[in-house]
Amino acid sequence: MTFLVVSSAPLIKNERHFSAYSPYVDELNVWDKSSKLQFSFCCPVWNQDKGLLNKSIKFKINNIFKLREFNIKNKLNLIKTLNNSIKNIFTIYKAMKQADHIHLRCPGNMGLLGCLVQILFPKTSKTAKYAGNWDPKSKQPWSYKLQQWILSNTFLTRNMQVLVYGQWSNQTKNIKSFFTATYQDKEKEPLYIRNYTKPWHFCFVGSLSQGKHPELALEFVHQLRKKGIDAIMHYYGNGELKTRLEKDIRQLKAQDWAFIYGNQPKEKVKEALKYSHFLILPSQSEGWPKVVAEAMFWGCIPIVTPISCVPWMLDDGKRGVLMDAQNVDKTVEKLISFKANPKDLEHLSTQAAQWSRQYTLDKFEQELSKLL
Repeated sequence: MTFLVVSSAPLIKNERHFSAYSPYVDELNVWDKSSKLQFSFCCPVWNQDKGLLNKSIKFKINNIFKLREFNIKNKLNLIKTLNNSIKNIFTIYKAMKQADHIHLRCPGNMGLLGCLVQILFPKTSKTAKYAGNWDPKSKQPWSYKLQQWILSNTFLTRNMQVLVYGQWSNQTKNIKSFFTATYQDKEKEPLYIRNYTKPWHFCFVGSLSQGKHPELALEFVHQLRKKGIDAIMHYYGNGELKTRLEKDIRQLKAQDWAFIYGNQPKEKVKEALKYSHFLILPSQSEGWPKVVAEAMFWGCIPIVTPISCVPWMLDDGKRGVLMDAQNVDKTVEKLISFKANPKDLEHLSTQAAQWSRQYTLDKFEQELSKLL
Protein backbone atom coordinates (compact mmCIF):
# COMPACT_ATOMS: atom_id res chain seq x y z
CA MET A 1 0.00 0.00 0.00
CA THR A 2 1.39 3.41 -1.01
CA PHE A 3 0.86 5.55 2.06
CA LEU A 4 1.16 9.27 1.29
CA VAL A 5 1.88 11.66 4.15
CA VAL A 6 0.99 15.31 3.47
CA SER A 7 2.49 17.50 6.15
CA SER A 8 4.12 20.81 7.06
CA ALA A 9 6.69 18.83 9.05
CA PRO A 10 9.91 18.81 7.00
CA LEU A 11 12.12 15.94 6.03
CA ILE A 12 15.76 16.77 6.75
CA LYS A 13 18.20 15.53 4.13
CA ASN A 14 21.54 14.25 5.37
CA GLU A 15 24.38 12.58 3.47
CA ARG A 16 23.03 9.04 3.67
CA HIS A 17 19.52 9.28 5.05
CA PHE A 18 16.53 11.43 5.95
CA SER A 19 15.43 12.46 9.41
CA ALA A 20 12.44 14.34 10.84
CA TYR A 21 11.03 15.64 14.11
CA SER A 22 11.62 12.85 16.63
CA PRO A 23 8.04 12.28 18.00
CA TYR A 24 6.73 12.41 14.41
CA VAL A 25 9.17 9.66 13.35
CA ASP A 26 8.22 7.57 16.39
CA GLU A 27 4.56 7.71 15.38
CA LEU A 28 5.25 6.90 11.74
CA ASN A 29 7.29 3.89 12.89
CA VAL A 30 4.14 2.58 14.59
CA TRP A 31 2.08 3.14 11.43
CA ASP A 32 4.73 1.21 9.49
CA LYS A 33 4.87 -1.61 12.04
CA SER A 34 1.10 -2.03 12.01
CA SER A 35 0.71 -2.44 8.24
CA LYS A 36 4.11 -2.53 6.48
CA LEU A 37 3.51 0.50 4.30
CA GLN A 38 5.29 2.01 1.31
CA PHE A 39 5.79 5.60 2.44
CA SER A 40 5.66 8.64 0.19
CA PHE A 41 5.99 12.15 1.57
CA CYS A 42 4.57 15.43 0.32
CA CYS A 43 6.25 18.06 2.49
CA PRO A 44 9.06 20.62 2.71
CA VAL A 45 12.64 19.31 2.59
CA TRP A 46 15.46 20.93 4.58
CA ASN A 47 19.21 20.52 4.09
CA GLN A 48 19.91 21.21 7.77
CA ASP A 49 17.96 20.59 10.97
CA LYS A 50 17.73 24.29 12.06
CA GLY A 51 17.74 23.21 15.70
CA LEU A 52 14.85 20.76 15.31
CA LEU A 53 14.92 17.74 17.63
CA ASN A 54 15.18 15.12 14.89
CA LYS A 55 15.56 11.38 14.49
CA SER A 56 16.73 9.23 11.58
CA ILE A 57 14.06 7.54 9.46
CA LYS A 58 14.79 3.82 9.25
CA PHE A 59 11.91 2.74 7.01
CA LYS A 60 12.19 3.00 3.24
CA ILE A 61 10.81 6.16 1.60
CA ASN A 62 9.18 5.31 -1.72
CA ASN A 63 8.88 8.86 -3.08
CA ILE A 64 9.23 12.49 -1.98
CA PHE A 65 7.15 15.33 -3.42
CA LYS A 66 8.85 18.51 -2.30
CA LEU A 67 6.64 21.41 -1.19
CA ARG A 68 7.57 25.08 -0.93
CA GLU A 69 7.16 26.63 2.50
CA PHE A 70 5.06 29.77 2.85
CA ASN A 71 3.49 31.92 5.55
CA ILE A 72 -0.09 33.05 4.95
CA LYS A 73 0.15 35.46 7.91
CA ASN A 74 2.68 37.61 6.06
CA LYS A 75 0.66 40.04 3.92
CA LEU A 76 3.81 41.76 2.60
CA ASN A 77 4.81 38.47 0.97
CA LEU A 78 1.38 37.81 -0.52
CA ILE A 79 2.43 37.34 -4.17
CA LYS A 80 5.17 34.84 -3.26
CA THR A 81 2.74 33.04 -0.94
CA LEU A 82 0.12 32.73 -3.68
CA ASN A 83 2.70 31.53 -6.20
CA ASN A 84 4.07 28.89 -3.80
CA SER A 85 0.55 27.79 -2.81
CA ILE A 86 -0.50 27.24 -6.44
CA LYS A 87 2.65 25.23 -7.18
CA ASN A 88 2.12 23.21 -3.99
CA ILE A 89 -1.48 22.42 -4.94
CA PHE A 90 -0.34 20.90 -8.24
CA THR A 91 2.39 18.92 -6.44
CA ILE A 92 -0.09 17.61 -3.84
CA TYR A 93 -2.55 16.64 -6.60
CA LYS A 94 0.19 14.70 -8.41
CA ALA A 95 1.17 12.92 -5.17
CA MET A 96 -2.42 12.05 -4.22
CA LYS A 97 -3.10 10.65 -7.67
CA GLN A 98 -0.44 7.99 -7.05
CA ALA A 99 -1.48 7.11 -3.49
CA ASP A 100 -3.47 4.13 -2.20
CA HIS A 101 -4.01 5.90 1.12
CA ILE A 102 -3.77 9.62 1.87
CA HIS A 103 -2.72 10.70 5.36
CA LEU A 104 -3.03 14.40 6.21
CA ARG A 105 -1.20 15.99 9.15
CA CYS A 106 -3.15 18.99 10.39
CA PRO A 107 -3.32 21.81 11.31
CA GLY A 108 -0.75 23.60 9.19
CA ASN A 109 -0.28 25.37 5.88
CA MET A 110 0.38 22.17 3.95
CA GLY A 111 -2.43 20.45 5.84
CA LEU A 112 -4.80 23.20 4.66
CA LEU A 113 -3.80 22.69 1.02
CA GLY A 114 -4.10 18.94 1.52
CA CYS A 115 -7.62 19.39 2.91
CA LEU A 116 -8.61 21.25 -0.24
CA VAL A 117 -6.99 18.88 -2.76
CA GLN A 118 -8.27 15.68 -1.10
CA ILE A 119 -11.81 16.75 -2.05
CA LEU A 120 -10.89 15.68 -5.62
CA PHE A 121 -10.22 12.11 -4.44
CA PRO A 122 -13.50 10.94 -2.86
CA LYS A 123 -12.82 7.24 -3.53
CA THR A 124 -9.30 7.11 -2.08
CA SER A 125 -8.94 5.77 1.46
CA LYS A 126 -7.89 8.63 3.80
CA THR A 127 -7.01 9.51 7.36
CA ALA A 128 -6.21 12.86 8.93
CA LYS A 129 -4.32 13.37 12.17
CA TYR A 130 -5.44 16.67 13.72
CA ALA A 131 -2.66 17.24 16.26
CA GLY A 132 -3.95 20.61 17.49
CA ASN A 133 -6.81 21.69 19.73
CA TRP A 134 -10.07 20.36 18.27
CA ASP A 135 -12.27 22.19 20.81
CA PRO A 136 -14.96 23.84 18.61
CA LYS A 137 -15.35 26.70 21.11
CA SER A 138 -11.68 27.62 21.34
CA LYS A 139 -10.16 30.72 19.72
CA GLN A 140 -7.90 29.64 16.86
CA PRO A 141 -6.49 31.07 13.60
CA TRP A 142 -8.99 31.20 10.75
CA SER A 143 -6.92 28.71 8.75
CA TYR A 144 -7.24 26.16 11.58
CA LYS A 145 -11.00 26.71 11.74
CA LEU A 146 -11.20 26.24 7.96
CA GLN A 147 -9.33 22.93 8.19
CA GLN A 148 -11.69 21.77 10.94
CA TRP A 149 -14.71 22.72 8.85
CA ILE A 150 -13.49 20.93 5.70
CA LEU A 151 -12.52 17.79 7.63
CA SER A 152 -15.89 17.71 9.40
CA ASN A 153 -17.88 18.22 6.20
CA THR A 154 -18.82 14.71 5.08
CA PHE A 155 -20.00 15.99 1.69
CA LEU A 156 -16.62 17.52 0.80
CA THR A 157 -14.50 15.03 2.75
CA ARG A 158 -15.33 11.44 1.90
CA ASN A 159 -13.82 8.08 2.80
CA MET A 160 -11.79 9.69 5.59
CA GLN A 161 -11.39 9.09 9.32
CA VAL A 162 -10.30 12.20 11.21
CA LEU A 163 -8.33 11.48 14.38
CA VAL A 164 -8.77 14.16 17.05
CA TYR A 165 -7.70 14.44 20.68
CA GLY A 166 -10.44 14.28 23.30
CA GLN A 167 -14.16 13.63 23.12
CA TRP A 168 -16.41 16.39 21.78
CA SER A 169 -20.17 16.55 21.40
CA ASN A 170 -22.10 17.08 18.15
CA GLN A 171 -19.38 15.77 15.83
CA THR A 172 -19.86 14.29 12.36
CA LYS A 173 -19.55 10.53 11.93
CA ASN A 174 -16.02 10.70 10.47
CA ILE A 175 -14.53 12.34 13.58
CA LYS A 176 -12.80 9.72 15.73
CA SER A 177 -11.54 10.36 19.26
CA PHE A 178 -7.92 9.27 19.38
CA PHE A 179 -4.76 9.48 21.47
CA THR A 180 -1.01 9.15 21.30
CA ALA A 181 1.29 7.04 23.46
CA THR A 182 4.83 6.77 24.79
CA TYR A 183 5.08 3.58 26.82
CA GLN A 184 4.47 -0.10 26.12
CA ASP A 185 2.39 -2.46 28.26
CA LYS A 186 5.56 -4.21 29.42
CA GLU A 187 6.85 -0.94 30.94
CA LYS A 188 4.08 -0.82 33.53
CA GLU A 189 5.46 -1.26 37.02
CA PRO A 190 4.20 -0.57 40.55
CA LEU A 191 3.89 3.14 41.28
CA TYR A 192 6.46 4.78 43.49
CA ILE A 193 4.76 5.52 46.83
CA ARG A 194 5.21 9.23 47.35
CA ASN A 195 5.30 10.89 50.76
CA TYR A 196 3.10 13.99 50.55
CA THR A 197 4.10 15.17 54.05
CA LYS A 198 7.69 15.84 52.90
CA PRO A 199 8.84 18.58 50.48
CA TRP A 200 6.76 18.62 47.33
CA HIS A 201 8.75 18.24 44.09
CA PHE A 202 7.31 19.91 40.99
CA CYS A 203 8.62 19.39 37.47
CA PHE A 204 8.08 21.30 34.25
CA VAL A 205 8.86 19.33 31.07
CA GLY A 206 8.84 21.07 27.70
CA SER A 207 10.14 24.06 25.80
CA LEU A 208 10.83 27.21 27.80
CA SER A 209 8.73 29.30 25.44
CA GLN A 210 5.96 31.92 25.56
CA GLY A 211 3.15 29.45 24.85
CA LYS A 212 4.18 27.12 27.69
CA HIS A 213 4.45 29.89 30.35
CA PRO A 214 7.28 28.36 32.42
CA GLU A 215 7.42 31.57 34.47
CA LEU A 216 3.95 30.79 35.86
CA ALA A 217 5.28 27.49 37.19
CA LEU A 218 7.98 29.39 39.09
CA GLU A 219 5.44 31.90 40.40
CA PHE A 220 3.15 29.07 41.48
CA VAL A 221 5.84 27.32 43.55
CA HIS A 222 7.01 30.67 44.92
CA GLN A 223 3.50 31.41 46.19
CA LEU A 224 3.30 27.96 47.78
CA ARG A 225 6.55 28.60 49.63
CA LYS A 226 5.25 31.96 50.86
CA LYS A 227 2.30 30.06 52.31
CA GLY A 228 4.65 27.79 54.23
CA ILE A 229 4.73 24.82 51.86
CA ASP A 230 8.19 23.32 51.32
CA ALA A 231 8.30 23.01 47.53
CA ILE A 232 11.03 22.52 44.94
CA MET A 233 10.83 23.34 41.22
CA HIS A 234 12.66 21.36 38.49
CA TYR A 235 12.76 22.43 34.81
CA TYR A 236 13.53 19.98 32.00
CA GLY A 237 13.74 21.77 28.67
CA ASN A 238 15.25 24.68 26.81
CA GLY A 239 14.01 27.68 24.87
CA GLU A 240 13.99 31.44 24.39
CA LEU A 241 12.75 32.10 27.95
CA LYS A 242 15.63 30.32 29.66
CA THR A 243 17.64 33.53 30.25
CA ARG A 244 14.59 35.33 31.61
CA LEU A 245 13.78 32.38 33.86
CA GLU A 246 17.33 32.31 35.23
CA LYS A 247 17.04 36.02 35.98
CA ASP A 248 13.71 35.48 37.79
CA ILE A 249 15.29 32.74 39.88
CA ARG A 250 18.12 35.08 40.92
CA GLN A 251 15.71 37.89 41.76
CA LEU A 252 13.64 35.59 43.95
CA LYS A 253 16.84 34.20 45.52
CA ALA A 254 15.47 30.81 44.55
CA GLN A 255 18.74 29.13 43.58
CA ASP A 256 18.27 26.58 46.38
CA TRP A 257 14.75 25.51 45.30
CA ALA A 258 14.46 26.15 41.53
CA PHE A 259 16.67 24.32 39.03
CA ILE A 260 16.95 24.37 35.23
CA TYR A 261 18.54 21.26 33.69
CA GLY A 262 18.00 22.03 29.99
CA ASN A 263 17.11 19.30 27.48
CA GLN A 264 17.67 15.87 28.98
CA PRO A 265 17.60 12.30 27.62
CA LYS A 266 14.25 10.51 27.63
CA GLU A 267 15.31 8.22 30.50
CA LYS A 268 16.28 11.18 32.68
CA VAL A 269 12.86 12.80 32.15
CA LYS A 270 11.18 9.46 32.82
CA GLU A 271 12.97 9.23 36.19
CA ALA A 272 11.84 12.75 37.07
CA LEU A 273 8.20 11.89 36.33
CA LYS A 274 8.41 8.62 38.27
CA TYR A 275 9.50 10.33 41.49
CA SER A 276 8.14 13.90 41.36
CA HIS A 277 4.92 14.68 43.21
CA PHE A 278 3.51 17.03 40.56
CA LEU A 279 3.89 18.02 36.92
CA ILE A 280 3.02 21.66 36.27
CA LEU A 281 2.21 22.84 32.74
CA PRO A 282 0.49 26.26 32.49
CA SER A 283 0.36 26.07 28.69
CA GLN A 284 -1.96 28.27 26.62
CA SER A 285 -2.31 25.84 23.70
CA GLU A 286 -2.00 22.07 23.29
CA GLY A 287 -3.33 19.23 21.18
CA TRP A 288 -2.70 16.09 23.18
CA PRO A 289 -0.21 17.21 25.86
CA LYS A 290 1.92 14.09 25.71
CA VAL A 291 3.97 14.95 28.79
CA VAL A 292 0.76 15.13 30.85
CA ALA A 293 -0.19 11.58 29.86
CA GLU A 294 3.41 10.48 30.55
CA ALA A 295 3.36 12.04 34.03
CA MET A 296 0.00 10.44 34.80
CA PHE A 297 1.37 7.05 33.71
CA TRP A 298 3.81 7.25 36.65
CA GLY A 299 1.33 8.71 39.14
CA CYS A 300 2.81 12.22 38.94
CA ILE A 301 -0.20 14.49 39.55
CA PRO A 302 -0.70 17.00 36.71
CA ILE A 303 -1.45 20.66 37.38
CA VAL A 304 -2.52 21.93 33.96
CA THR A 305 -4.52 24.74 32.41
CA PRO A 306 -7.96 23.55 31.13
CA ILE A 307 -7.18 23.73 27.41
CA SER A 308 -8.00 21.39 24.51
CA CYS A 309 -8.72 17.86 25.79
CA VAL A 310 -7.08 18.40 29.21
CA PRO A 311 -10.37 18.57 31.19
CA TRP A 312 -11.33 15.22 29.63
CA MET A 313 -7.91 13.73 30.46
CA LEU A 314 -8.19 14.90 34.07
CA ASP A 315 -11.91 14.07 34.32
CA ASP A 316 -12.57 17.69 35.33
CA GLY A 317 -10.21 17.47 38.30
CA LYS A 318 -10.68 13.87 39.48
CA ARG A 319 -7.29 12.83 38.09
CA GLY A 320 -5.34 16.04 38.62
CA VAL A 321 -5.65 19.77 39.24
CA LEU A 322 -7.03 22.21 36.66
CA MET A 323 -5.02 25.41 36.93
CA ASP A 324 -6.38 28.92 36.59
CA ALA A 325 -3.55 30.72 34.79
CA GLN A 326 -5.27 34.07 35.37
CA ASN A 327 -5.47 33.50 39.11
CA VAL A 328 -2.46 31.56 40.39
CA ASP A 329 -3.42 32.21 44.02
CA LYS A 330 -6.71 30.37 43.53
CA THR A 331 -4.92 27.22 42.37
CA VAL A 332 -2.34 27.60 45.16
CA GLU A 333 -5.14 27.60 47.74
CA LYS A 334 -6.73 24.56 46.07
CA LEU A 335 -3.46 22.63 46.37
CA ILE A 336 -2.84 23.73 49.96
CA SER A 337 -6.26 22.35 50.87
CA PHE A 338 -4.89 18.86 50.07
CA LYS A 339 -2.08 19.26 52.61
CA ALA A 340 -4.34 18.33 55.54
CA ASN A 341 -5.38 15.08 53.85
CA PRO A 342 -2.53 13.44 51.89
CA LYS A 343 -4.84 10.49 51.11
CA ASP A 344 -6.67 12.72 48.63
CA LEU A 345 -3.41 13.30 46.76
CA GLU A 346 -2.68 9.57 46.77
CA HIS A 347 -6.13 9.03 45.24
CA LEU A 348 -5.47 11.60 42.48
CA SER A 349 -2.14 9.91 41.74
CA THR A 350 -3.71 6.45 41.51
CA GLN A 351 -6.60 7.63 39.34
CA ALA A 352 -4.21 9.43 37.01
CA ALA A 353 -2.11 6.30 36.51
CA GLN A 354 -5.10 4.01 35.99
CA TRP A 355 -6.43 6.26 33.24
CA SER A 356 -3.12 6.86 31.44
CA ARG A 357 -2.09 3.19 31.46
CA GLN A 358 -4.98 2.39 29.12
CA TYR A 359 -3.20 4.28 26.34
CA THR A 360 -0.04 2.34 25.55
CA LEU A 361 1.91 1.90 22.34
CA ASP A 362 0.47 -1.61 22.10
CA LYS A 363 -3.08 -0.23 22.04
CA PHE A 364 -1.97 2.57 19.70
CA GLU A 365 -0.64 0.02 17.22
CA GLN A 366 -3.86 -2.01 17.39
CA GLU A 367 -6.00 1.05 16.74
CA LEU A 368 -3.85 2.18 13.79
CA SER A 369 -4.09 -1.23 12.15
CA LYS A 370 -7.89 -0.98 12.35
CA LEU A 371 -7.81 2.32 10.49
CA LEU A 372 -6.01 0.72 7.54
